Amino acid sequence: MPAQDPAPQIEVGGEEEEDDYMNMTIAEPAVKETPAQRRLRLIRERDERGRTKSKSEIAADERAARDAALSKSLLSDPSASSSNKGLAMMAKMGFKPGKALGKEDNVGARTEPVGISMKEDRGGIGLDTEKKRKFREEAEGEAKRVKAEEGDYRERVRREREEVRLEGMVGAAMRVAERMDGERGEGAALERGDVVESGRKRTVSTKPLKQINVLWRGLVKHREEKERNRRTEYDLHQSLSRLPTYKDPDEDAEDKRALGKNVLQHIFVEDLEEDEELDAFKALDPAERLHKLVLHLRDEYNYCFFCKFTYPDKEMEGCPGLTEEDHD
Repeated sequence: MPAQDPAPQIEVGGEEEEDDYMNMTIAEPAVKETPAQRRLRLIRERDERGRTKSKSEIAADERAARDAALSKSLLSDPSASSSNKGLAMMAKMGFKPGKALGKEDNVGARTEPVGISMKEDRGGIGLDTEKKRKFREEAEGEAKRVKAEEGDYRERVRREREEVRLEGMVGAAMRVAERMDGERGEGAALERGDVVESGRKRTVSTKPLKQINVLWRGLVKHREEKERNRRTEYDLHQSLSRLPTYKDPDEDAEDKRALGKNVLQHIFVEDLEEDEELDAFKALDPAERLHKLVLHLRDEYNYCFFCKFTYPDKEMEGCPGLTEEDHD
């Protein structure tokens, strides 16, 4: 392949033109702008040109300008008398800045105009006062309700404690009445010549419940129910195959009496029967039941439940009275 000739050189003024590397300008390659960079650039350009204020910013500026105008007194501006018509009219009628209207001897008169209170909501005049009144009434009503609830709670707790205390006294009076009735029955039996087992604590009464005085009948019934449950549990533990109601044909009368089955039989039957007299007595207030027991002890045994003493005669001389308050 034949060799090419070198590029011809252009001569200017008989000399070759050389490149000026010191003053050469190198153009930077164009960089493509991303969407995020473009958005930031537009925001920066808008801020440089001056952006439009939002509604909240405009309202804040108006509020600040209004407050500044309201806080500035017209009397402190000497040029206000000529620009403000109302102030000019007052000046013609003899008003002077720093002095009250009317005669000079008007002591205690206002020297400053009445302050302006701006109303920004759309409620009528007096609505704020009405709201404050309702709020105050609701707050007072809530305070009264809380106070009443506290009083009701304290009264309820006091009443419950008093009922528990009276129930305890009713139970004690029942036990005293039952003991005295038993002692009287044993005394009568001794007089008849019957054999009485003394010193033995009876948990189950051999007498039918409805023949027991209603004043302490509930105590006897409760005790017999506990004894029945105890014996039932004992029998179940002794033999899971034989229930307390199981009838053994080989048992004679003495075995049944020894096991207490005759006594339990009348308890089971009487539990199924209704006792209206006992239910009516239990429905009474504890204070009324205690009062009946106290009267019974006084009338039958000359015994004062609060004095804890048996008097020798019906007069019961020395006893303060029938109630607990009389013995305080």
